[in-house]
Amino acid sequence: MREPGDRREAILDTAAALFARKGVAATTVRQIADEVGILSGSLYHHFDSKEAMVDEIISSFLRDLKDRYAKVLAQEADARIRLHDLIVASLEVVEAHPHAAEIYQNDVNYLLGIERFGYLRNAGRQVQDTWLKVIEAGVAEGVFRGDLDAKILYRLMRDAVWLSVRWFKPSKGYPIAKLAEDATSLFLDGLTAKGD
Repeated sequence: MREPGDRREAILDTAAALFARKGVAATTVRQIADEVGILSGSLYHHFDSKEAMVDEIISSFLRDLKDRYAKVLAQEADARIRLHDLIVASLEVVEAHPHAAEIYQNDVNYLLGIERFGYLRNAGRQVQDTWLKVIEAGVAEGVFRGDLDAKILYRLMRDAVWLSVRWFKPSKGYPIAKLAEDATSLFLDGLTAKGD
């Protein structure tokens, strides 16, 4: 028999999958309840609204991301290592919260129109600031090129990493760490083959 906490988690897992697949606006409480196998009115025993479910899903994702990014910034390491570790942290969070990452990517503009989600503006700035600190430190250290716009680089790298949730499936032969190494190398060294 499922415990009440298990039912709550089942509802959140199901809701997250539906929000990621259909979008927050297009997903109804009835659809979530049908997928979970309960009456839609029973959902309100666990959550006061659809937005409360989205809030919990997104908040958990952002807390995890913030905590991992703080550890990366606290390191005594050069910018190249910190960029690699930022990519690893991002990929690990995306793997741990795949639906939340997609919801955030796909629906952040919609959610910002709802007062409850005003905190997403600050969260987005914190993510950007973290990446920019690492990029700007790399420029200052002479490790990264200084002729490119740091904000454009941040967006390209962040979106490449976060959108990998749609296609990347880690395996024993190609784990997240390998993707992070390859992404770091691609971002910093480019596609040009190295001379002998």
